[in-house]
Amino acid sequence: MGIKVKRIYESPEPDDGLRILVERLWSRGVRKDEASIDLWMKEIAPSHELRRRFSHDPAKWKEFKRRHWEEIKYKKGFEELVKLAREEYNATFLHKIA
Repeated sequence: MGIKVKRIYESPEPDDGLRILVERLWSRGVRKDEASIDLWMKEIAPSHELRRRFSHDPAKWKEFKRRHWEEIKYKKGFEELVKLAREEYNATFLHKIA
């Protein structure tokens, strides 16, 4: 099983597996019919505090991913997400940050 984290603005790739949007709101500039989203899990989106801290700064993307990973473990829906990723073998968590 592999879980990746990437920006929703990046093109889908064959090894993305299950593509899961983890945002509360839909991303501007991304058409729903072109996003290749399999599941939208608003409940595991980054906290407002985390989002404000990183302010869509591309230079902070790596740190944002690490901190969201720490935060996500305690959110409702995480176990469901892990189960889905295991069944699908690969999963990609999609964010609109940066």
